Amino acid sequence: MQYHVNGELVARENATVSVDDRGFRYGDAAFETCRAYGGEVYRWQRHAERLQRTCETLGMPDAVPDDLALRVAETLDANDLEGAYVRTSISRGVQLGKLTPDEDVDPTVVVYVRPLPRGGVDGERVWDDPAVVQSVKTRRPPDAALPADAKTHNYLNGILARLELRTASSDTYQPDEALIRDTDGYVAEGSTSNLFFVDDGVVKTPAEGSLLPGITRELVIELAESEEFPVETGRYTLDNVRSADEAFLTNTTWELRPIETVDGIELGGGPMTSLLQRLYDERVETRCY
Repeated sequence: MQYHVNGELVARENATVSVDDRGFRYGDAAFETCRAYGGEVYRWQRHAERLQRTCETLGMPDAVPDDLALRVAETLDANDLEGAYVRTSISRGVQLGKLTPDEDVDPTVVVYVRPLPRGGVDGERVWDDPAVVQSVKTRRPPDAALPADAKTHNYLNGILARLELRTASSDTYQPDEALIRDTDGYVAEGSTSNLFFVDDGVVKTPAEGSLLPGITRELVIELAESEEFPVETGRYTLDNVRSADEAFLTNTTWELRPIETVDGIELGGGPMTSLLQRLYDERVETRCY
């Protein structure tokens, strides 16, 4: 494998960053997870725009290189990948070990890829089974504490949530995604996913403000609205989700993944989940193959 590090293709074993890099020291970095289908990054422009917004939030608006899309394409070509997980990371770069960042920024820019199967109508799922979801005690920090729409390297919140799953696990119960609530107790998101559930034919998802609004989440809402399915965003309790007719998770890699259980209560996918997955697959097929 080869990765793109600071403008150059580098063999995996040589793809390193400095111990003085602020992304390593403080999580002072922005990133985007994308997915390539047919050799092209799907919805690249939206990912690039969010990456730019995160860098602006971090006070380094000029950190995104103008040729980032070219670096991504070169990395895919160098590894001969048609289907791929693509992660672009931009840290503030190497600076002295102090919390206050320097005004001058020399960013560290990394493009990382790994193979994924074909997507679209004739594609394969990257997950083997529907998700087993467990609610956790870890709360999503409020937007006033950490900007909810900033996608940074600081994933401690999600890590703590995933660690709680170990405590909940047993020989017969193996949850693989955490459901995180906000500080008021309303459901927000998964540790690496957004949540949807269906109740009496209405597609519902937690409102923005206490969650990272995913690119796939956005597309699913667009697909549902284009079919004139009722879509609602709001504040929902765990009981609202547990009593839903069906539920699923979204992220760039999983696309749409049905939820099998929440806190041991059976939900499963359903006709709306299946239909939206088909619409998503058809959109990918049309745009990328």
